[in-house]
Amino acid sequence: MVSESHAAAGQPLEPITQPPILEAEHLQKAYGGRLALRDLSFSLAPGRILGFLGPNGAGKTTSIRILTTILEADGGHFTVAGISSRYPEQIRARIGVLPESQGYPKEMTGLEYLAYFGQHYGWTASEARRIGWALLEVVGLQYRAKSLIGSYSRGMRQRLGIARALVNDPAVVFLDEPTLGLDPRGQQELLVLIRRIARERGAAVVLCSHLLSEIESVCDDVVILSVGQVVAKGSVTEVIGQARGNGVRVQVPLSAVTQAEQVLEAMPNVLQVVPKGRGSGWLQVELLDRRSQDDTGHNAVLEALIQAKIPILTFEAEGSRLQEVFLQLTEEAIR
Repeated sequence: MVSESHAAAGQPLEPITQPPILEAEHLQKAYGGRLALRDLSFSLAPGRILGFLGPNGAGKTTSIRILTTILEADGGHFTVAGISSRYPEQIRARIGVLPESQGYPKEMTGLEYLAYFGQHYGWTASEARRIGWALLEVVGLQYRAKSLIGSYSRGMRQRLGIARALVNDPAVVFLDEPTLGLDPRGQQELLVLIRRIARERGAAVVLCSHLLSEIESVCDDVVILSVGQVVAKGSVTEVIGQARGNGVRVQVPLSAVTQAEQVLEAMPNVLQVVPKGRGSGWLQVELLDRRSQDDTGHNAVLEALIQAKIPILTFEAEGSRLQEVFLQLTEEAIR
């Protein structure tokens, strides 16, 4: 399959030639007779970042727990680096995990913390310290290697957690809400680090986040779950293109709303015009069919308003952002 790197991530578009490093096929899980996850299937290639999305109760946490071997699936199977889910201990040796809530020993230094886990994976004490130093450099914490973790900021602890997830040189890294609680600069720095890990180390990254702008900016691929099943998957660009919307949104001055409605409703390719948000000046313009969604259809809407001398404050194509697609595809879960 040919997938595209998302343009916002600044990566060139090119075919994936490497086989998937993570493959899930028809995973299912039930709790007390209630099917929480049904038929989860997707694949992820080395060096790519997958955004794993879903509203609360969609099956996202269950999926991640299965893929990290915390839970056993009731049906289906998955592989990591060619290792079958029938061998969870071997899989645990090939994955790294940063959970959403991770405790840290405040009285250990960052280096001691990483060296401890290095020895847990079978390295000698000297090897573990060497690996710990190298990983602290990767995440930009080498200057605080001998500082107590209790003195670290939240952003530094998140970086340390990512370093911990890399101790065993994993093939797949699972990061759950890695930027939660960070300021915008800290979020951006961590996203750059995540992208570097994927590109330079060749690791596949599964990123769970409720910040859809974050997913859109850094991820190559996305899986969206709703009510326990996949409602969209593919490259970010492909998934955004799956939005069922067939229109545009336009904002005009409040004094021009009535006139704008009349002008747009008179257009042959407009199905309906609906005001959105009391006193906002926003109009939702639903076009007649998907053929009207291209630049020609959008330009016709703009041209009609311009000819009527109606000021246009904002103009947006529907379904042009991941957040819109997410809300559309998961609406069943919030009814």
